[in-house]
This record gives sequence, structure tokens and C-alpha cells, in this order.
Amino acid sequence: MSNHGLLSVLGLLLFTDISAAQEPPTIPVGLDAYRQWHRWPFQRIGARAYMRSTYDRRGGNEGADASHFLFQLATNFNVTLDVEGPGVLYFARYNHWHGSPWHYVVDGTDHIIQESSTTNPLKPVENSVFLPEAVFPAPLAWTWSATKGADLMWVPIPFEKSFRMAYSRTRYGTGYYIYHQYVRGANLSRPINSWDGKTPPDKEVLDLISRAGTDLFSQANAPHSSVSSGTLSLGANGSSEVDRSLKESGGAIRALKFSVPRNQALAFGRARLRMTWDGRPHPSVDAPVALFFGTGTLYNRDDREYLVKAFPVYVRFDRERVNLACFFPMPFVRSARVELAGNGRTPVEDIRYEVHYAPLDAPAHHVGYFHATDRDHADPEPGEDLVLLDTRETEGGGDWSGHFVGMSWIFTDRCVLNTLEGDPRFFFDDSQTPQAYGTGTEEWGGGGDYWGGRNMTLPFAGHPVGARRLEEAKNDEDQIHSAYRFLLADLMPFGRNAVIRLEHGGENQSTEHYRTVTYWYGAPSSALIKTDELKIGDPGSEAAHRYVSPDASEPYEITSRYEWGIDTLRNGREVYPARTDRGRKTKGASEFTVKLEPKNYGVLLRRKLDYSFPNQRAEVYVANASDAETIPKEADWKLAGIWYLAGGTACIYSNPKDELGPTQHQVQSSNRRFRDDEFLVPRDLTQGHTTIRLRLRFTPVEIPLFPGHPLPELGWTELSYTVYCWKMPELPH
Repeated sequence: MSNHGLLSVLGLLLFTDISAAQEPPTIPVGLDAYRQWHRWPFQRIGARAYMRSTYDRRGGNEGADASHFLFQLATNFNVTLDVEGPGVLYFARYNHWHGSPWHYVVDGTDHIIQESSTTNPLKPVENSVFLPEAVFPAPLAWTWSATKGADLMWVPIPFEKSFRMAYSRTRYGTGYYIYHQYVRGANLSRPINSWDGKTPPDKEVLDLISRAGTDLFSQANAPHSSVSSGTLSLGANGSSEVDRSLKESGGAIRALKFSVPRNQALAFGRARLRMTWDGRPHPSVDAPVALFFGTGTLYNRDDREYLVKAFPVYVRFDRERVNLACFFPMPFVRSARVELAGNGRTPVEDIRYEVHYAPLDAPAHHVGYFHATDRDHADPEPGEDLVLLDTRETEGGGDWSGHFVGMSWIFTDRCVLNTLEGDPRFFFDDSQTPQAYGTGTEEWGGGGDYWGGRNMTLPFAGHPVGARRLEEAKNDEDQIHSAYRFLLADLMPFGRNAVIRLEHGGENQSTEHYRTVTYWYGAPSSALIKTDELKIGDPGSEAAHRYVSPDASEPYEITSRYEWGIDTLRNGREVYPARTDRGRKTKGASEFTVKLEPKNYGVLLRRKLDYSFPNQRAEVYVANASDAETIPKEADWKLAGIWYLAGGTACIYSNPKDELGPTQHQVQSSNRRFRDDEFLVPRDLTQGHTTIRLRLRFTPVEIPLFPGHPLPELGWTELSYTVYCWKMPELPH
């Protein structure tokens, strides 16, 4: 058993050393995000994540959300992602080999990435690989042979100034991509250096990820760790506390393990796991056991060793027992309570458990509590996304800062797979535009084409259970299909709130019974505070912010929508009615003054814009404006960076019928003109200032939708600007 007295002393020392906590915690960057996986709970102050994709811009499911391109520079250069500023591409997903060869243009250098089926896609190569293979090795890259339908890539691709991705072929060119950008001055573990396209990932990282399904936390390498273990029985009703001894001894749970006899697996999977940190009024983990460990059921239809062989969790069968383990680090300040609750039907005997504890070498406000939020979606609302998580309403509501790190979800209990057309849409920190927009539910779970109904399990994505088709199901449990997606390097930070939504079916029309568990880290305090808002076209707001834009148009009205899904159901019911707002457009420069919290670690500036103007780009300059009456001199202005948003309401759809069919030039336009976009203002230009003045100088990007197509009207549009300052969250009480 553990030496709780020693652990308690260590916990007090670690959590009261505020002098060591004046700077935000280090953000692991690139391969460090894997090496330093124990830093999963740490706040990412100054980091933002975005997920772009080939989704149907009109809100439907055209071509199964494939082949919608921002623009075409050539018939073999169809752009799906275009970013300016430093950052890291952490993930890319393609449907099979479609689109290959892919162009990865890193800081102006074009790297050709292929799949080994590219040479003859009409005769795909079994056990295919990414090429160059040494640069994209397993377990950071997998193709359709292993995933049952998708090519997945988790190799970090850093860029210092810009990144562009393009497809050479367009047939079924579906994909989604996750990248991070960082405010200048953020506390990064290493500088961002441009990817060279030839250096393989470090072997130690590959070896680490290859250990998925094994015991990742070793007490031998953690000298101050301890373990509490035992055996308990669980009645059909009521609950049993797993560990009665850990009180007032802060630290972190580093491993949680359960084992039950195989003949009790189903009953145990239906029980609930609850975990409560620091005596808070609500458990932060409250989820069905099976779904918490990455699977919709513990029914093992084909006697596999692993149902789930993921990096943070596994479900492994031996001859006599089923073994479940979780390695998400779970920090707490004073106490942790772990309990099991009965399934309401069947008792479970001989539950063996282990809870491994270790000190957490960090101040309390550097980390977030681990959460697993369960939602039962028995009757999905037609036209409305399923809300898997809304931190504004979770565990008492209020502000939360942390990051979204994954999902485990049941999407049918009747072996119905066409519900998988639904897109994930994630919103962070009051944004009305999803910072993450995917192409489908099985794509989010690492598969393609519904996995062909087959099962698979990888370190960060999987489809562990469910019969391939209804007539093959052996029983009711075999009709349950679930998936999981875990985010480590590609996790998604938020500073105030997170809303995780999932479309049910291609147009939110599915009636399947979903059950979801959302994993996230969060501290009950904000890391982004709203300090100002400028409403363009409002005379009072413009005057208060000393807004000047000599070349801007008069305010004009826009009646439109955000990208939230389809507008109208097939029965004619309008789901998302259009709304009206006002703004301006300019081909020159806009200046205005905004208020800050001086003790900031950089600023997030959000603009509401008119997305019918494509490829909006501006140089952003900052000058100190602490004296509100003083006009900055030209020498006072400092370049903060480039604000660029690729694409617009018009896009190119090219999805030829034949695999090697010629590139098409079908222009499409959506009615979603409202868009929220973000710019990260460097810390060295904001910290210590109560006000700053911003100058945004429009720099046109003269790229037609395809060569020879006329250029549309270009301009910088602005409906509002909202200012958020990064700060450290408050200490938990």
C-alpha cells in the first residue's frame, strides 16, 4: 500500500509553490507532445487548434463531404488547406489513397507525399504505406489496410511562415486536418523549425506509441509513486468506493486498472465509473465502464485479445479475465475519490482493481482536472446536432479552461451504419463558427466507408465492436457499434468554454440511439478573459474605439447564417433562420484602439466577417496606446503578423466519376456569409499595456477559383472585433 504521509507532504510542497508558477506551463511542441505525454493535463496558454476539411460548404453531405476545394492553382494542385503564420500540422486523414500524390508546401517548399497505391490506384496495393515510408512510419501513419478505410497521418509537420496542402487527383478527395498555431511569446518546449521532408520521427517516439495496449506507467521509473489495490463486489444497485484510503494527499492518478472474470464482462461494462476531485460537488468522471475504456460493450464476438488497444486505454482479454486500464494522468490538489456504481440489473463479483498514484511536479493552476462526460442521446432532435459537451452547463457550469482530448461513442445499437454520415463540429471560447469541422463520424473515428463494418483498434482511433452487418450479429450486444478518437499532439485547447457537437446522419436526420463520453481536461476558471468588443457600423462603438478606416464603405447590412449544418429539413421546417448584421468592407486599412488586461500572456483577436469576400489577408500592426489621446507615430507601429483566412463562400467541387477522371471546375456557393476568425497578437506587443492600437492593412490575394476564372471582388470585411486576453487560471478551491 502507499506511503500516503510522504505523498501528502509532497503534494503540499508541489501545490503551494506559487513562486514557481509565474510563467505559463511549457507547451510540448512537435514530437515533444508525444515524448511528454505525462503533460497531457497541463494548460496550453497561447495555443489554438483548428480542424479544416473538405466538408460540403452548403451544409449537406454532397459526395460524402468530399472534393470541396478552396481553389485550384492547376489541374493537379487542388488546395484544401492554406495557412499563414507559424504552426504545426499534427494530423491529416484521407479516404484511402484518393487525392494522392498530395502536396505539402512548407514555407514555400513543395514536398510530394504519396501512398503506395498511387502508381496504379485501380489496383490498390494491399498493406500499403505512406511514401516516403521512413518519414511516415507506423504507428504515426496508417493506411486503409489497417484502418479499414482511411489513410491517417500523425507525424508533426512544423512550418515557420506558411503551410499549404493540395491534392493532385480529385476523385473522392475527402479529408480533414488538425493544426495548431501559437501566440508569439508562448512558452514552447522547442522553437518551430520548418519541416525538411526527409527526417524520420525519433525512434523513441515510435517505440512509445507502439507500447499502446501495455502498461505505460511504470512504478520503477516513478520512485515516489504508490499503488492501492484490492478486490471488491458490486451490487446491482448502489455503489462501492474503490479506494477508501487516499485523502488529503494531492498528486495524480497515473494508472487505473480493473479486472473481472470473463463471464461477468458484460455486467461490469454496464456499471458506472465515477471519479471526484478535491471534494467537488459533481464527479468529473461519470460514465459507463465499457464506454469509458473506449468500447460500447465488453462483448467479444470473435475472441480477440484486444477490443481496445489504444494509447491511453486498453481492454484486453486473457483466458479467464478481461483487463481494463486507463493511463490518462489525472491530477488533484487534496483528494481523489474513485467509485463504481451498479448497472441496475446484475451484481458483479471478484472485481480486482489497482490505482497508481504519483506526485505531480507542478503548481495546481498549471493543470486541469480530468473529465469524462457522459451523454445519452436516446431521441436525437431532427435538424439539431447532438451536444456531447457544453462546459457552460457541465458540473455546475461557469468558465472552464483546458483542452478537449477525445471521445468514445456508441452510434447505433441496431447495426445501422449510415448514421455515420454526421459531421463533428466543435466550438471554443464563444466562437459562432466551428474551429473544427469534419467530414463524417467514422472519419473522426479513424475509418472510411463505415469501416466496411469491420473492427479495428489503433493507438488514437478505433472501431472496436459491432457485427459487420445485421444478419451476422450473434445477439443484441453484437449490434452495438462504437468508436473512439483520442487527441494527444492534436488536442484542442480552450480558455473559457467548449461546445462539442456531432451531426447525427448526413443532415441530422438519424434516429439511432447514440451514447457518448467526452474526455477533456479543465480547470474551473478562465484562461481567456474578454476585455473589449468593437461593433463595426455602430457609431457609438466606433467612436469609443477611435475607429478610422478612410477607404471603408458605408455600413451595409448582411442577412445570412453561420456554418451550423443544413438550414431547412426535408419537411420544410427551418432549423437555422437567417439573421441580419452590419459591417463594412475596405481595400485600405482600418485602425482602432482596444482595452487589455495588462497582466496578459498575449491576445486572441476575433473578427466577425463577411465570408463572401474570398482569401481575406491583412498585415497586422500594433502600437502602444496607453495614453488614449496620443496618436502613435509611424515608428511606434510593430508588425504583429499576417491575418489570413483562405477560401470563401464560393468553392470548387471536383469529384469525377472515374478514379483517374480529369479535374472538374464546378463552382459552388453557400449562403453562409457569417464567419468568426482569429488572430493571435504577440505577447511582447500586449503584455503590460492597458490599451493598444491596431492597424489592419489589407493585402489582396489575387487567386481565382481556378485558372482562367474571373477574380471576384476582393476586400477586408469587418462586422465586429472581440478581444480576449490570456491569463493563468485561478487556483482551484
